[in-house]
Amino acid sequence: MPKAIWNDEVIAESDDTVVVEGRLYFPRESLREDVLAPSDTHTVCPWKGKASYYTLTSNGHTTPDAVWFYPEPKPDAGVVRDRVAFWKDVRTED
Repeated sequence: MPKAIWNDEVIAESDDTVVVEGRLYFPRESLREDVLAPSDTHTVCPWKGKASYYTLTSNGHTTPDAVWFYPEPKPDAGVVRDRVAFWKDVRTED
């Protein structure tokens, strides 16, 4: 089953992932709430829309903006609705 691992902890796990531009997108509900902190960061993808971010924090470790999602993806990017993706020091395994 695909997993997202950060700081030697599984932070998301689901057999319902999709791959977009080489990134695994996990269902939002598969992401552990206890490691999330809100972020004010936003970026824009020309075809997916405006991305929002979460910072990961747990056991004294913090990785700013390591999780992103599209609250209102553009129509052609509907597959990422209600899903999250990872980068920085988060490792995904499928």
